[in-house]
Amino acid sequence: MPKTLEHNFVEQAPILRLEDLNKSYGDGCEYCSKEDAVLEKNICPKCHTVHALRGVNLEVYPGEIVGVVGESGSGKSTLMQCIYFDKNPSSGACYLTPYKEGTENIFEVSEQEKLKIKNLILGMVYQNPYLGLRMDFSSLSNIAERQIAAGSRNVHEMMDRSDELLSEVNISKWRAKEAPKNFSGGMQQRVQIAKALSSNPPILLLDEVTTGLDLSVQARVLDLIKDIMHEFNISMLVVSHDLGVIRMLAERTYVMLDGKVVESGLTDQILEDPQHPYTQQLVYSLL
Repeated sequence: MPKTLEHNFVEQAPILRLEDLNKSYGDGCEYCSKEDAVLEKNICPKCHTVHALRGVNLEVYPGEIVGVVGESGSGKSTLMQCIYFDKNPSSGACYLTPYKEGTENIFEVSEQEKLKIKNLILGMVYQNPYLGLRMDFSSLSNIAERQIAAGSRNVHEMMDRSDELLSEVNISKWRAKEAPKNFSGGMQQRVQIAKALSSNPPILLLDEVTTGLDLSVQARVLDLIKDIMHEFNISMLVVSHDLGVIRMLAERTYVMLDGKVVESGLTDQILEDPQHPYTQQLVYSLL
């Protein structure tokens, strides 16, 4: 009898594991520190502290695409920013098996070690390409910059790697020396993906990468992401407010609302039999 997707994952250690991740803006108070505190969405009615993330637990397994879906303000982008050290979590832990075999909480390591993790283990593709690219530099220079940060020093090898990756993401060779500021939004996202891949990271983080793109461009970017996962066997965490995007990409999905995970499971199961009222609303809006 063939093994299910879930059974295969159970037999492996997760490549990325989050435990009880919290991110607050404000000092908090005795009221909102209680587990059963009733907040107004994710805001404390007493001290007005914003609880952007509340006890988030999440796992990504090797070679898997995991989706995180939720409306604006649900905490999904904050989640990505904490994993990539763009923001400091208030509490919680993150373990990566490529870093010290997953034995050390990466939120507690030195700044130097965090930089090493960003350059060698994690790749990030932002919703806004201006956060991930130097718009006045050429595409080749953008990719080379990350390779240098990861320790590369051979110019010819870096150029060959950059050419290879731009070809992978369908950027014409004659535009490789052009600045991304001259590109369309879809092309900028593809350059970002090439840059993120340049140091061969085992984990790729994608934050709303299709938002604002035309439908035809969205489809090409999504196809590219799937091709990359299969070719490079990269684990991916994909954030989107669009369940249609998550349905196309993710094997498993976490649904977030007001800073909390309200439902999780195999994407097909969530689409066929959503349990939480918010997930039901998302699924019915897709039909």
